[in-house]
Order: sequence, then C-alpha cells, then structure tokens
Amino acid sequence: MRDLHELPKLRDSLSYLYVEHCKIDQENKSIAIHDAEGKVPVPCASLCLLMLGPGTSITHAAIRALAENGCMVMWCGEQGVRFYAQGMGETRNANRLLRQAMLYSDPALRLQIVMRMYRMRFKESLPENLTLQQIRGKEGIRVREAYAKASMETGVPWNGRSYRRDSWGDSDPVNRALSAANSCLYGICHAAIVSLGYSTAIGFIHTGKQLSFVYDIADLYKVETTIPIAFRAAARGSTGIEREVRIICRDMFREIRLLERIADDIETVLALNGLDGVHMDFDTDQALPGGIWDPDFGVVEGGVNYGDFEEGEGNGGHAS
Repeated sequence: MRDLHELPKLRDSLSYLYVEHCKIDQENKSIAIHDAEGKVPVPCASLCLLMLGPGTSITHAAIRALAENGCMVMWCGEQGVRFYAQGMGETRNANRLLRQAMLYSDPALRLQIVMRMYRMRFKESLPENLTLQQIRGKEGIRVREAYAKASMETGVPWNGRSYRRDSWGDSDPVNRALSAANSCLYGICHAAIVSLGYSTAIGFIHTGKQLSFVYDIADLYKVETTIPIAFRAAARGSTGIEREVRIICRDMFREIRLLERIADDIETVLALNGLDGVHMDFDTDQALPGGIWDPDFGVVEGGVNYGDFEEGEGNGGHAS
C-alpha cells in the first residue's frame, strides 16, 4: 500500500471540518467559508474531509478546488449525526476494492477477517482456540468495562446506550455526546476508506448498509477515543455539548495520528501485502481506459483486437 501516491496526502492531512449555516466559495486555489461572523479561509490542501451540515451552500468552483486537493466532501445532518451523500475519493484504482470483494465473498476468508478485526480491539493476545461467539462475549465485556471506567473517572452517571435520531433532545447529555463523537469518527474512517480505494458498503462484521465497512473500522477505535471523549464533554456541562465533542475529537484525532493508523490498520485487517491480479496505475491518468475480462486471458488491456473484430468493436474495449 506504500506505493499509492495519495497515501502521504491522507496521512499528513488535518482530520476534518464540520460547517453549517454558511456559504462556501473558491478563494485562490482553496476555499473560504462565509457566515454571520465573516469570512474564514480554509487551506483545503491539508484537509481530509469537509462535512456540510444543514443550511450550507457551496459553489461549483469550491467543489472543484476541494476535488483537486483530494479533500472528500460529505453532506450530513445536524451535528454530523446523519449521513446523506459523499463526493468521490482520489483513487481511480480498483485493485483494493476487488480484493475487498473477494475476501468478503469467500466465507472462510471472511471469517478470518472478522476474527482478526475482533482480536485487534484487545491489548492482550487472546487464546487461538476461542470461537467467534466467545470473542464477541469478551468484546461485550470490554465495552461495558470501558463505559464503567469512563463513568467512574468523570463522575457522569451511565444508564446504558440509548438515543433516538428523531428525538435527539430527549437523550441524556452523555448519549448525545457519544452519538456526536461516533459521527465524527465515522466521518474520518469514511474519508480514509474512500481515499484509499475501498468500498464503504462491503463490511465484514457489519453488513447490509452503505457504511458497513466504516462501522467495522471505527469499532477498532471507539474505546480509545469516542467513549472517553463523550464522558469528558458531558462532565463539562450539557450546553453546546455537540460542538464541544467535535473540538475534542478534532484535537485527539490529530494527536494520535488517527488517519495514519487507519491506513495501516486496514492493511493489517485485509492482509494487503502482495496484491494479486494485474496492476494498472489509473491514478496517474484519470482518463486511462480500464481493462476488460476474458475467460482465457484474464484481465487484458481495453481495446485489444480479437478475431475479426475491429479494434474496440464488439469487445467492450475503449478504443480512442
């Protein structure tokens, strides 16, 4: 994975920026945010993810500037709690997506990935003879202990995870803080997954959602990040807790170099060293035609002439 030219960009980026009730336009080769308090220039070359909340409008030129700088754009609900849509990531290479789909579609390989994901959540090594059900039982204990520890350290009462998206204000402060913190974590994982050329929908533990793989990867970090962040924010008071959570998340994600860890951890999870298949570096030329599949030759270059066909005729190729 070290040969992906966008990886240094991903690893060295700032984490994310959430905005709402503002207008965004292009300024020089970057963007500027306009709201009631004035204008704020944003260096999108060092930004990984821009989250657009309610009441935002953005110009075509600003979107183009963000795309040229490899910054993903996500349209989301208030406080970033709901996900609506995303822009396209940087990579045009499908090798990693195809490998992800292959691992997902083979039950034995998928089980290996699932077991590896669970084991990565524990600081200590787990016995090799544990079943998946036994590991999930240990995971439940680990998470409950993390909630209890955060509650004891901050003095914030904990009565269990409970919130409704359609009744946001009815939840207690710590549950709202957890939802806001998890939303920030999902956004960062989402941006990293798409930037590296994977599908957010092809999950291994989670399944059936457009963000299944996002949830898989985010679960590696919740006990370390979002749980203590949420309790810390709740201990400071309930006024403006969602904004407080976003600020703490931003600072912690940068401090622990979360983007760099996500890139390494995905490589570990999917065991991506030595990818199989034909490698075509579409990232160097976005207009480079893709290959076509043949039952005898495997993947061949698009536009190859077979038999009596003219080049690009009847073979699914991309003759220019």
